[in-house]
Amino acid sequence: MRRALVSIGLTIAVVTAAAAQPSLTPEQRMQARFPQPVRVGDLIGRPVLDDSARTLGTVRKIVRTDDNKIEVIVDYDGFFGFGTRPVAVPIEVLGIAGRHLSSLDMPRSDYATAPTWQNAKAQTLSDDATIKVALARH
Repeated sequence: MRRALVSIGLTIAVVTAAAAQPSLTPEQRMQARFPQPVRVGDLIGRPVLDDSARTLGTVRKIVRTDDNKIEVIVDYDGFFGFGTRPVAVPIEVLGIAGRHLSSLDMPRSDYATAPTWQNAKAQTLSDDATIKVALARH
């Protein structure tokens, strides 16, 4: 029991330390959050929450860009659900927490100012594809 508690404590310390180090790249912060394989189809329709557990939007689809990066296309809700538009969110700034995704390194203000996603060249990943998603705490 004690060994399990020490292990959990160390895991929380590593995740907290990774989030607190602004000098790390988004990819390095993601690796410190123990990314896990997730089926793309299981992410479609899931809510994306900000750090206050308020809904930013829902996952519309997941794409691979021309430079081989994974982006999650989120239907950003805007102001009280008006003006919903697709926004591309790098997979590195998201984490999975139960039945939702948490926006870990992209604040609500970045969603509001992000350009509307229109990249027709990006390859939409199939529902059976597997990607890695970091773990989140809430």
